[in-house]
Amino acid sequence: MSAPTPTVGGPSLSPIRRMALGAPPGTVSLALGEPGWPLPQVARQALRDLGGTDARLPYGPNSGRPDLVEAVAAFSARSAHPDGSAVSPEQVMVTSGSQAALFALFRAHATRGSDVLVPDPGFVSYVSLAGLCGARAVPYPLGPGGDLDAEALVRTLGTTRHTSVVVLNHPANPTGGMASARGLATVAEACARAGALLVSDEVYKELWLDAAPVGLHDVAGVEAGVVLGSLSKAFGAPGLRIGWAVGDPEVLAPARIVHNAMTTAPAQPSQDAAVALLGAADRVLPGAREHVRRRWATLARVAPGLSATAGDGPRAGFYLWLPLPGGVPAEETEAFALRVRDESLVTTVPGSAFGARGAGFLRVSLGGPLEELEEGLRRLAPWWEA
Repeated sequence: MSAPTPTVGGPSLSPIRRMALGAPPGTVSLALGEPGWPLPQVARQALRDLGGTDARLPYGPNSGRPDLVEAVAAFSARSAHPDGSAVSPEQVMVTSGSQAALFALFRAHATRGSDVLVPDPGFVSYVSLAGLCGARAVPYPLGPGGDLDAEALVRTLGTTRHTSVVVLNHPANPTGGMASARGLATVAEACARAGALLVSDEVYKELWLDAAPVGLHDVAGVEAGVVLGSLSKAFGAPGLRIGWAVGDPEVLAPARIVHNAMTTAPAQPSQDAAVALLGAADRVLPGAREHVRRRWATLARVAPGLSATAGDGPRAGFYLWLPLPGGVPAEETEAFALRVRDESLVTTVPGSAFGARGAGFLRVSLGGPLEELEEGLRRLAPWWEA
């Protein structure tokens, strides 16, 4: 079965961006999931210093500049090898954002006619990418609070014909849910038995609030699957479009070919800034976590009713997974989100955009600039107070 042909303004746009189409003037966005704090100074300085005395701006190596590959390897080593040994450059694939890493891995490993297990609710691109590869996206349910339910995933895996790829996302978009060490080990063992590639999307991992979350490589080592990382979230640099995949070199090899054909190489200025950011991670990441704490504190101060409605406090990331107000049926999730947008001038994302099990929820991004966040929460809160 082939993927449908995208149409302008239709399936080619994500449901997240579709919410912005037709929004009235003056609408505040609590929809798009990107950091609203300034690009760290070390990255700005690297961009100012671009090229030094050399005015040329050449292509870089297809696999990324060696100094950037080494910086990613050093940053990843603490998780990929808990025993303290190094991550080798061959275990790192630098990409034009983690989205490009996902695409390259899917094209290389999600074979036509196979099944790809994706979380429901889950990041919208997983289903789209499976379809583009001629594979079938098979949703697996998450547990309470959007956490990984390893047993449910394994049960779903047991019902499929041939599963080529299994995708995890933790801390999760849109729910903010987490994964336990035991759950990750269970899933890794099941995927190894099934011969399925396990892809663990951990781009929000560094935006923790109270305790650092566990990662796949923390639990099972680099052989268990591929882990995705990015500068877009915790490093506050979505526009640089630098991400990476860490895993078995033999698994990465065919994905490298796909990525090379897509982009040739990540942009050189972005790589300059990326090296600076990774080198300053010990300073940049605590600052990012403080920016996130301020946003959750803003929620508690400006709209305590929304915070109480959502239940458990935040653990990582900047998404509020908000149940609809009482009396609004789950099947009206998108219609309710549009009413909120058009009547109160604030955009959110209907949970149904993330899968069938997202119906009955809105995803509210707390990541944007603080002034916009405060105003957006003030406009949103009365719908629950009523």
